[in-house]
Amino acid sequence: MPKTKTNRAIAKRFKKTAKGGLKSANAFTSHRFHGKTKKQRRNLRGTSMIKKTTANKYEKMF
Repeated sequence: MPKTKTNRAIAKRFKKTAKGGLKSANAFTSHRFHGKTKKQRRNLRGTSMIKKTTANKYEKMF
């Protein structure tokens, strides 16, 4: 049985962690920062973990 191909769109957007979770960049960070508070902007920096219920769907595509 052949190996399944990795979904390239998923591979570019998510990274696997050592424990098997998925992390990604935050949404709502491309423009319109004047409508967001400093606290919102600060919390949108960096990466965040994907919820386990959503991650199960994406793990099959890796």
